[in-house]
Amino acid sequence: MKTLVVGGTGFAGGHAALYLRDQGYDVTVMSRSRPKGTSALNDLPFVQGDYVNDDFSDGRLEGYERLVFCAGVDVKYFPWDGSITPQEFYHSLNSVAIPRFFESVRAAGIPRTVYLGSFYPQVAPERIAEDPYVRSRHEADEAIRAMSSPAFNVCSCNAPYILGYTPGFAVDHLTTMATYASGRLEGAPIFAPPGGTNHMTCQSVSEALLGALERGESGKGYLIGDANLTWKEYFELWFAAAGNPQDLEVREDEHPIIPQMIMYAGVNALTSYEPPADETALLAYQRGVLPAMITECFNYYSGQ
Repeated sequence: MKTLVVGGTGFAGGHAALYLRDQGYDVTVMSRSRPKGTSALNDLPFVQGDYVNDDFSDGRLEGYERLVFCAGVDVKYFPWDGSITPQEFYHSLNSVAIPRFFESVRAAGIPRTVYLGSFYPQVAPERIAEDPYVRSRHEADEAIRAMSSPAFNVCSCNAPYILGYTPGFAVDHLTTMATYASGRLEGAPIFAPPGGTNHMTCQSVSEALLGALERGESGKGYLIGDANLTWKEYFELWFAAAGNPQDLEVREDEHPIIPQMIMYAGVNALTSYEPPADETALLAYQRGVLPAMITECFNYYSGQ
C-alpha cells in the first residue's frame, strides 16, 4: 500500500513511518528537509514538501493510496522575535494551513487519511476559547474531518504527551530529561510541578495510527492515550530508572524541564482521562506500557 507520512522526519511521524514500513506498507516520508541523524528513516524514499507554503498542484501527492499527517506546529516552532503574535502564528500555520493541505490531499485522490492531532480540545474544551494553540488544533481537526465523504475517508487520532525513541534519532528534550533524572543537569533544581497529564508511547501512537488508517470511521475524532500520571509520579519514574530514586517536592516554580508555557491545559491542571474502550479496541493499540518505556528511554537517551 503506497503511503505518504507527512512530518515523517519528526519524532512521532518518524516512528510511525518506520512502524508502517515494518507492517508491510510502501512508505515515503514528506518534510521540509531530509531526515537527520543515522536512523532507518534515511533508507525511506523522501519527498520535499512544506505543508504551510507549498502549492501541491504539481503532482507530488498523486499516486498514494494512504496518507498520515504528523506535522503541525507548537511552541517549539514559535518565533520569539516579536514578528508575530501567538494568535496569528497558530491560526496561520495550524487552523488555516493544515486544512488547506488536506484539500490538496483530497484533490490528489488519496482515499484514506489520518491526522495526528492533540488531545486538548477533547479533554480540556474550555481551553479552546482561552489558548491560541489549543484553538488552532481544534479548528484544524474540525475542518479536516468536515471534508469526510464516501470518496475521502479522513479521521483523527488525538494524542497526549508522547514518549519514546527511534535508534539514531536525537530528541534533545528527552536527552535533557535523562541528564536531569541522573542529577547531572548543572544548576537545575530538583522538584516536580503540580498537576499532571496523560502520557503515551510512540509505539502505541503508531499502532493507533495504523488502526485508524485501516479501520477508522470517516469523520471521527479518536481520543487516544495510556497512563494518567501526576508530574510528581512521572518525574519519579525517570529518577527511579536512573537509579536515583527521589520523593520529589511539588512546587509551583517554573520547572527546568516542563515549562509552564507548554502546559496548554492550564498551569497546575491535572488532565486525566480514559480513552473510550471500544475505540481503543478498534484501533488496537497497547496500554499499560508507559513505565517500562520510561526505563527504555532513560537507557537510550543516557547512552546506557
